[in-house]
Amino acid sequence: MFTCDVASIDLTPLPLLLLSNDVAADAPVSADTNAPEKSLLGIPEWLAQINDDISRALERGVNIRQLVAARACAIDSLLIALFNWFELDKTDLALFATGGYGRGELSLYSDIDILLLSPDEIDSDTSGKIDRLVALLWDIGLEPALSVRSVSDALEAVLDHTIASAQLEARLLIGNADLQEVPIQIVNKQWSPRAFFDVKIEEARVRYLQHNATEYNLEPNIKTAPGGLRDIHIVGWVTKRYFRVSKLYDLVQQNFLTEKEFDDLSFAEGYLWQIRHYLHVLTGRNENKLLFDYQREIAQLMGYETQPDDEPNAAVERFMRDYYRCAMRISTLSEMLINHYYETIIEPQLPDEERPKKQPINARFNQVGDQIAISHHRVFAQHPESILEMFLLMGQYGIKNVRTHTLRALKVAARGIDQVYRDNPTHQALFLANLKEQNYLFHRLRTMNRCGVLGNYVPAFAQVTGLMQYDLFHRYTVDAHTLFLIRILHRFTDPRFYEDFPLVSSIFQRIERKEILVLAAMFHDIAKGRGGNHSELGQTESVDFCLAHGMSLADANLVGWLTRYHLLMSLTAQKKDISDPEVVTVFANLIGNVTHLNHLYVLTVADMNATNPQLWNSWRATLMKQLYSQTRRILRADIDAPTNRQDMISATRQQALVMLDKVDNQHMNRDEVLRLWDDLGDEYFLREIAEDILWHTEAILNHPPIGLASNADSPPLVVLREHRELALDAVQVFVYTQDQTNLFAVTMAVFDQMNLDVLDARIITATRDFALDSYVLLDPSGTLLVDEDSQQELKQRLIDAFKDPTVLKLTNKRMPRQLKHFEVTTVINFEFNDASDQHIMSLETLDQPGLLARVGQVFLQEQIEVHAARITTLGERAEDMFYISDQNDEPLSADRLETLKSALTASLSVQKDTRVT
Repeated sequence: MFTCDVASIDLTPLPLLLLSNDVAADAPVSADTNAPEKSLLGIPEWLAQINDDISRALERGVNIRQLVAARACAIDSLLIALFNWFELDKTDLALFATGGYGRGELSLYSDIDILLLSPDEIDSDTSGKIDRLVALLWDIGLEPALSVRSVSDALEAVLDHTIASAQLEARLLIGNADLQEVPIQIVNKQWSPRAFFDVKIEEARVRYLQHNATEYNLEPNIKTAPGGLRDIHIVGWVTKRYFRVSKLYDLVQQNFLTEKEFDDLSFAEGYLWQIRHYLHVLTGRNENKLLFDYQREIAQLMGYETQPDDEPNAAVERFMRDYYRCAMRISTLSEMLINHYYETIIEPQLPDEERPKKQPINARFNQVGDQIAISHHRVFAQHPESILEMFLLMGQYGIKNVRTHTLRALKVAARGIDQVYRDNPTHQALFLANLKEQNYLFHRLRTMNRCGVLGNYVPAFAQVTGLMQYDLFHRYTVDAHTLFLIRILHRFTDPRFYEDFPLVSSIFQRIERKEILVLAAMFHDIAKGRGGNHSELGQTESVDFCLAHGMSLADANLVGWLTRYHLLMSLTAQKKDISDPEVVTVFANLIGNVTHLNHLYVLTVADMNATNPQLWNSWRATLMKQLYSQTRRILRADIDAPTNRQDMISATRQQALVMLDKVDNQHMNRDEVLRLWDDLGDEYFLREIAEDILWHTEAILNHPPIGLASNADSPPLVVLREHRELALDAVQVFVYTQDQTNLFAVTMAVFDQMNLDVLDARIITATRDFALDSYVLLDPSGTLLVDEDSQQELKQRLIDAFKDPTVLKLTNKRMPRQLKHFEVTTVINFEFNDASDQHIMSLETLDQPGLLARVGQVFLQEQIEVHAARITTLGERAEDMFYISDQNDEPLSADRLETLKSALTASLSVQKDTRVT
């Protein structure tokens, strides 16, 4: 039963005026700012003081559990006083606290759910008193969630399961004592245990999907996300309906919950309550989303301090690591307890034909329906190897789930996994056998992780559990990312995903020792968060692990090599010019052999997909496939494969010609096409793919006057089409016009003025000084693809800008909310490219509105010619590459490069205003 104990907290008492009888109940009470102060009875000031009292008590070290109860007590006293003030005590009404307030849990700005219950219909006089009470509650800023119902109304209302859940927590504050048990009795009457269980489980399923079914969202909702407070509430709701208890601890006395489980839930709940308190303090409202806006400050308020040797984000990353671990603890316990309720309460009441059948697997394990179970409670104690044996059996028998009494025993047994256990050859063989068994591997490893088996067997994995990187690029914690990577590896064997990964799937299926890739996946990020190069540290750790487990030196070194170079292929494909044969040759020399290449390609594709759902797209897939194919030809010394610049050009032209033969277009005969292609130059065929070449060719040859598109008198050509490779609803824009010194700057300015985001840019100059520029754009308004007027406006603006090549004024845009909370140092480097006789400028900086427009403006001011560009956005970070020269196509001097670097750095230094978009 909820009781108030606020003596140690020293809460400010209610205003004396509210407790006195000096003012009549029907005296005017108003929020009018010109009215006397006593018109609101001093309540707003008292509420503010109560919040201050609670915050100061938290600073003194008072347990947050006492504080959420203390605020509930304070609101109790207020509502009881107001109930009397408006003479509702002279009616037959009963005032209940419901929902979280009924449990006695109120944060500073939590919803205050209250129920006024009447045995009969409410008369007009009583209704008037209620109206005045409600008006005052709103005037003082309490904003209650108030329900006024007769008993008959309540019988109908609780058919809504959310109302039923709130009424299960009903606590009588004052009034008609005969109604004290009625709210819960109504719920019990209208809902059977099975029906209520089913509807709450479905509610939880929908809620999980709304939060991507993971505890590891970058900006989690600490109330409703998986692992949030709601996961604790649902345990209380379904069990209170059956056991008729009022507190979670009562379930311990019912032998439904163990003391350890209760302590774990209580600790995690208290941690979330503390976060919630600070969210309410910072926002002044009932805020439950732990946005980037608040994460740093809350980390500091909760005592996470930056240490002398820390990276800039170390403190907030430690805070979020502890949050994610807390959320995983809650969701794991919640899932287990809900399943335990089903297995012990619901399942025995099912008809025989619906109950799961038990079949022995061996002397230690049974299969019960679609779950595995220990045959007796001493299995893990008597046979420690059975901890790992169980997971192997799950793979071999196709079992995905574990009975709850087995999970409980497993969690206890996992604490006994120590170095002696890890050094046991039988245990080592079982662990490797688990990695070789591919069936349900992700699910088995996930259960291992959540029950403590994986972290205890591989202690380094425990260190990265819950570890996040404070950025927008890495969408998952290290442990979640690692397990997701292993899941994607398995998808390469699933026919349902073959169309998404045709090449990598065929390669992976030919790799015999798939556990090599699983081990590389497990160790590739295992050294993150320690400082130093995580790839090198991970290589050492993975080799030691493999050798300790009896693997051959060759296998151990392959796992170590993959761990060490797991970023090499993605960085080369995205940051290097892989149309340059020299770049591919250097990469091939680093790879060494086809075995390394096959394994690295598979690991890289899976890693990119598991890092961020938005990272993998057709464009990156094309880059990766191109790099793989070219490297494989070099490593195999394929005499028929293009290994130099001219061969690559010829191969691309031949691919485009094959596609051309399948096109029925009167303006695209082969001779005319070949004449045009000779004008476009070698660089064009090195950088474009056959599909886009065909699109460009058709557009140019159909551009009036027919056949004269390459003529200097021909007007600019601007064509658009849908492009779904980089993003849904993206638009590809192709521009073919006379080259001019400020073309890039003008084009970027037009895009900026029309609020179009540039996802990719390919800038090429033909041999006849015509520019062939291709851009992939994202329209935040979503109208460019469907609105012909918008398309025509974009075309006309570009054509007009090319005719009058003065730099357009850039628009001043707000920094998006999420980007404001990240610090990305602008880094600019230059590398001279002998093949093109140009400098390659790499730019790393904070992604920001109008970034390329700013860069283009600086290029124009510094008289820089842009010959090619590659645009890459990785979360909050932009990593772009430009091929540049002076306006005479000559290389830039060291002084000019330094001047350009200074100008860009100054232009990209942004002031993060406080406005949110």
